[in-house]
Amino acid sequence: MQNDKMRLPIGTGWIAYTSDRSGVFDIWLYRPKDARNLALTQGLGEAFSTPYWSPDNRKITFIGKQNIVYVIDTRTRFAARIDQVEPYTLLDWSPDSRYLSYVNNGRIVIYDTESHTSFNIIQPGASDAQWFPSGRELLFAAPDSAGISQLYMIDVGGLNKRQLTQNTEGPLNNVRLSPDGRFALYTSPGVSISIISTVDLATGQTYTLEGGPQAKNYFPEWSPDSSSIAYSATDLIENRYVSLVQTDRRTGGNKQTWAVSDCFATPVTWSPDGNQIAYLSGCTDEEPANQIRVVDLRNPVSYKIIEGGRITAIQWSPSSFVNPRFNVYINSVYRVSFPYPAHWNRVTEERYEGMDGFFQISAISSGDPIEEICRSEAFHPLRPYGSNPRIVPASIQLQNACIIFPSDDQPAEMRNQSALIVKYPRPVSIQGTLYNYFILWSDRDHIGLFVRGLRFV
Repeated sequence: MQNDKMRLPIGTGWIAYTSDRSGVFDIWLYRPKDARNLALTQGLGEAFSTPYWSPDNRKITFIGKQNIVYVIDTRTRFAARIDQVEPYTLLDWSPDSRYLSYVNNGRIVIYDTESHTSFNIIQPGASDAQWFPSGRELLFAAPDSAGISQLYMIDVGGLNKRQLTQNTEGPLNNVRLSPDGRFALYTSPGVSISIISTVDLATGQTYTLEGGPQAKNYFPEWSPDSSSIAYSATDLIENRYVSLVQTDRRTGGNKQTWAVSDCFATPVTWSPDGNQIAYLSGCTDEEPANQIRVVDLRNPVSYKIIEGGRITAIQWSPSSFVNPRFNVYINSVYRVSFPYPAHWNRVTEERYEGMDGFFQISAISSGDPIEEICRSEAFHPLRPYGSNPRIVPASIQLQNACIIFPSDDQPAEMRNQSALIVKYPRPVSIQGTLYNYFILWSDRDHIGLFVRGLRFV
């Protein structure tokens, strides 16, 4: 259902969009709560310009005239010229809103927007470089030794590169990391056929979303809470292409259609609270979109909020909530370090916990292979992981490892306990005994954080 009279108070924040409503393409800002609309730039944009908000809502970056990367302070409107890159290159902000990451000529560039200095990580074929929530690692796509696209993570200093997927099929396009850093989505194989898939970065398990009836699914975007994905699904209705504004769970199985745009495909963007989705409409056979519409998922009626000029991109400002912060745990006895949520409290030297999770560490002294160690832990006679736990092989800092996930019948008092077991590079002596394996227990929601962040020291 559509309604062209805007009566519903829609969300908070600002919507940045690219439009030529003044005669040339620029970045514009629209505030839904009072319909305030203003031009942020003057003559700097192009039709391909896509605005990217910094997490603190203070700055916007985009690729504009002559393929130059600009950073705009939304309060002063001061524009800084950063670099020159290919159109449609992904630009991604660090969690502290200071650094930009992007790919340019086979290099992952990390640009400091305060000191205006940069650092390059050489990665031939890389694309879609973006920050993990910890601010310590980057995710990116690149071909493996066989030329097949894979997802990798690497420390921001360019060290400790790890392959996260075992893809055997087509390219991984439009890679986007979930806000919580646990999943990534991508489209494949190309433009004429575009299927959305997600991957659990802790386990490598992939999920394929059902998508639209034509298998043309574009512009996927994570919800602010990382639970869902919105996207545009092209369909043919009465001999005319339209796009369905749809959502699905990150693991699929809950596809819903919320609105219909009269464009072949439309960018979509979530409101900061995750209750609304904005999208483009007003297309004709000859012209691109000239409208921005919003649908409220609690009352699925579509409202027009902007009309006029050609509109090519939209991005709602992020939540004003502070991103989760992390401390670094270092234990010289067990020779490990890793990030953990800063609001967790120390219980003992080996255990920290909070309302939303916990970790505890120990070590295992055994000469058995890791497969046997993992199986013995997972199928302990007391069944701490339930009757049918899942063991996922892994590799951490080039060492054999495994992750143990509980089954659905795990006892509630175990608090969703999962485990990570890693073979030490060299046995560690603790109180006169040599230990071959490190083990960490954590709730399931945070085990991926420790898998990605664990370092031997």
